[in-house]
Amino acid sequence: MDLPIQSLAVVGAGAMGSGIAALFAAKGLDVVLIDPVPGALERAAGVIDRQLGVYAPGAVAETRRRIRMEAGLEAACSCNLVIEAVPEKLELKRDVFARLDTLCQPATIFATNTSGLSINAIAEAVTRRERFVGTHFFTPADVIPLVEVVRNDDTAPATVETVMAALRYVGKRPVLVNRDIPGFIANRIQHALAREAMSLLEKGIASAEDIDEVVKWSLGIRLALTGPLEQRDMNGLDVHHAIATYLYPDLENRTTPSPLLAGKVASGQIGAKAGQGFYAWPAERREQVLRDKSAALGELVAWLNSRQDG
Repeated sequence: MDLPIQSLAVVGAGAMGSGIAALFAAKGLDVVLIDPVPGALERAAGVIDRQLGVYAPGAVAETRRRIRMEAGLEAACSCNLVIEAVPEKLELKRDVFARLDTLCQPATIFATNTSGLSINAIAEAVTRRERFVGTHFFTPADVIPLVEVVRNDDTAPATVETVMAALRYVGKRPVLVNRDIPGFIANRIQHALAREAMSLLEKGIASAEDIDEVVKWSLGIRLALTGPLEQRDMNGLDVHHAIATYLYPDLENRTTPSPLLAGKVASGQIGAKAGQGFYAWPAERREQVLRDKSAALGELVAWLNSRQDG
């Protein structure tokens, strides 16, 4: 397969942007990684080296040579594809794209990496809405295969084809989201699962550890091989319908965040980055868990790919 783009710019050198840059560079493409925040590019270099060192230690030096780091958006002006990966703030993303729209060639494709912000709302900042698309990568971006490619109301089919072809070239498994809806596909399903898990914890049904144990060692290992709709087919839609009849009325269906979640956020217990969430996260444990999970995810992806290829 030929790579459908010749040059890539990634705007935003956080964990996601660094992972995207490393992904494309590891597949042989020259990438410019752009971030004006002091110290951001230096931190990104460390993130890239550490992440590559986990699952592709022999590729670190060669990959890093293909990544040029720049502070100004002008460095993106000649690129075929620009992927924005700045923080999840609508006005910030709109401002970045408004500036890129004046700097880049008319044929340049713009892609925004967002977990659920409206692609239509971000695309309003540019004149090339037909060449604008959402690309929702998952953390770590250079390991997790799936990318949700999300159309805005004016995205041209050729734009979708080019972006999806580029993603397939670097080993991703892109799926097309035909309509811009909040959360796209993955986060809607993920938040439905998390809402029920938090409700069970809130009601004292089980501990956080046991709820996670149930998900990891029953649903989790099965979901790696079988999606929820395929699983319903395998179990029998009649069986699912019968269970749904009595279970759905008892499932959590609140339309606002749970008091448990809101309380933790209000008290500053926002998870691993703060040292406390549903679990305690000493700094050394957090770093070890991140390293171990990245390595394990890489091994799992490789096994799943080999199983499919075989």
